Amino acid sequence: MSNTLSGSRTATVRQAAASPTLMLTIATIGFAVNFWAWALLSPLGPLFREKGTLGTLSESDVALLVAVPVIVGSLGRIVVGALTDRYGGRIMFPLVSAATIVPVLFIGFFGQTSYAALLLGGFFLGIGGTSFAVGVPFVNAWFPPERRGFAIGVFGAGMGGTAISALTTVKLYTNVGQTAPFVITAALLAVYAVVAWLVLRDARGRTVPTTSLASRLSGNARLPITWQAGLLYAVAFGGYVAFSVYLPAYLKTAYELTPADAANRMAGFVVVAVLMRPIGGWLSDRLGPIPVLAGGYAVVVIGAAVASTTPLLEHVGTFAFLAMAAALGSGSGATFALIARVTEPARVGGVTGLVGAAGGLGGFVPPLLMGYIYGRTDSYAIGLVLLSVAAALTLLLTLTVVRRTANRPIAQ
Repeated sequence: MSNTLSGSRTATVRQAAASPTLMLTIATIGFAVNFWAWALLSPLGPLFREKGTLGTLSESDVALLVAVPVIVGSLGRIVVGALTDRYGGRIMFPLVSAATIVPVLFIGFFGQTSYAALLLGGFFLGIGGTSFAVGVPFVNAWFPPERRGFAIGVFGAGMGGTAISALTTVKLYTNVGQTAPFVITAALLAVYAVVAWLVLRDARGRTVPTTSLASRLSGNARLPITWQAGLLYAVAFGGYVAFSVYLPAYLKTAYELTPADAANRMAGFVVVAVLMRPIGGWLSDRLGPIPVLAGGYAVVVIGAAVASTTPLLEHVGTFAFLAMAAALGSGSGATFALIARVTEPARVGGVTGLVGAAGGLGGFVPPLLMGYIYGRTDSYAIGLVLLSVAAALTLLLTLTVVRRTANRPIAQ
């Protein structure tokens, strides 16, 4: 009898300790740490090219190097999101974090010997990028519908891990040692994996799907919200990822900035986008996702068109990029507020994985395209004009097809 009461009290204490705010906080920290690891190669790409430690690298070589983790992290979200629906964030967060330690240490101690080794390490570094598909369904289950936009937006602010990487990686690499940023990140991942295992709890009453992984993936892919939100996110988050991984190389080439200065300015872009993501979710809870999305894409249309003229960086250029950062951040938050609003809770992880993959792919293509175009024209204008056109088409989609979907009952 005593043991039964003791066990009951322990379970009650654990459930009480597992508050929505605590779960959101721990999940956001985990997302930030994993994204920090995911973005380690981006600030170092221009440095490798400048120093020639890996041989002679072209603009396209650097673009491929920083884009490989993005593509792997994006495609991996499809499976990881569906697995999170089945097994929950309490298992998947520690698992993803622990798995990311391996490529981080490989790059730190072995991967910097050749370009091919770095590509291999970068491929598996993409595991860290799948953490997004773990956190969205995990957080979504802990909050009521009227607060999910803000909560998921707060979690999404963990993408600021890329800013931490931008601010610290080059400095640690040059001032402390070539392995320093990788050892520190691996240690943080290990600490987080342990904390997540001990503290995280899946929401009580979480619906666990009973169908096979293949059938869930197929069913989720057929939902209208999946492909519509995928297109929205490919431009919103894809644009953010593209700038966060390629902006240092762009600023160094177009404006002749030093690698450290370019990385610092990229960090400013990331900070603005990160702060606007929960604001976009909060506004979506109150105004609805459609006005927030439409406003964001309209800003990107104008900002990308202005940036394509390579204006003075200290005035017009800086404002254009920061305005786009705010728009892309709010649009990313609004996209998942839309998903939470129109998707059955048991499907949120699977839909998030597919939409997250689309967003990552949206970030994979532009750096390669920009590097290819610059290599043949010595200009980034065409790439930025294409971004403006893509945002205009997405704005049209938002105001027509997506608006109709947002007004329909929850997709089953």
